[in-house]
Amino acid sequence: MKKQAIATGFVLFSFMLPTKVSAASFDRLYVFGDSLSDMGNIYNATGKTYPVSPPNFEGRFSDGSLWVDYVGNQLGLKPTLLTDIDFTTIPPTPIPTQGINFAFGGSSSGLGNAVVSNPNLPGVLKQVLGFAATVQANNQTADPDALYTLWGGANDFFFLNSEDSSTPISNISLALNTLVGVGAKNILVFNLPDLGQLPAAKINNRNPTTLSKSTNEFNLGLAETVSALSQNQNLNIISIDTYSLFNQASTLGFTNVTESCLSRPDICNPGNNKFLIWDGFHPTTSGHKVIADTVLAAIEAKSVPEPSINLGILALGAFGAIGMLKRQ
Repeated sequence: MKKQAIATGFVLFSFMLPTKVSAASFDRLYVFGDSLSDMGNIYNATGKTYPVSPPNFEGRFSDGSLWVDYVGNQLGLKPTLLTDIDFTTIPPTPIPTQGINFAFGGSSSGLGNAVVSNPNLPGVLKQVLGFAATVQANNQTADPDALYTLWGGANDFFFLNSEDSSTPISNISLALNTLVGVGAKNILVFNLPDLGQLPAAKINNRNPTTLSKSTNEFNLGLAETVSALSQNQNLNIISIDTYSLFNQASTLGFTNVTESCLSRPDICNPGNNKFLIWDGFHPTTSGHKVIADTVLAAIEAKSVPEPSINLGILALGAFGAIGMLKRQ
């Protein structure tokens, strides 16, 4: 293993890709989350064994690019994977100039990983707390002109406790408030699709009814947190309702929304198909494209605060100090 991380209703429905999204709106992209946003961190951390690629695409949990790939391309920003940064050098190399992707496949909403048995892999909350600690160690504030994205919670229900919605609500809400507390101004927040409707809800003795109930509870709790923060006129909270989006998938050109693509090799066409779900849990790249189009439309529709002086992390020197990564 080369490197390993250590302890460290709601959407504007427009599914047409905006003709232009100005990269000048955001100078960096910081991504916090799980496999829905992981462009290769868990793949690197497991010696490129998980997820198996192929059939998965280049360490992603899908058959192609993820929503964050598509959005980053439109914004002109490519965040550096956390596991690609060499923290044994001072300053770390390469120095991320366009943001960082902290997301790890399997991340719980809290401190650890719900899928891979490795105490060194950070959950969503730990990703945010590690970032915040770095900012504070430098006596700085988070870059106010960056876009911060937060999406997590599903792994808690699928792999930890399908009936406990209060823990992921608390964790994701704390992560969101932590980002605000260190100075993040532009925050993209996702709720969860109906987990009880995903193909994986029907396997391994899972109860689809329980998963749907917990999804609704989680989304309600998250919406309350977002609503409270949105009262702050200095914040630009952009909410993405994947629950409604997935429920409308059959009207958006998807001809199969009940089966996973991998379960139907006779008609599955990786990279270009009409399946919504790739492997039982995750969207196909076609599904991610629709999510990305929704995100870009929401960004375009939501006014962004005027640019301010960048007081962001300088050279990320503190990451080396707190040792978020190490060579194995």
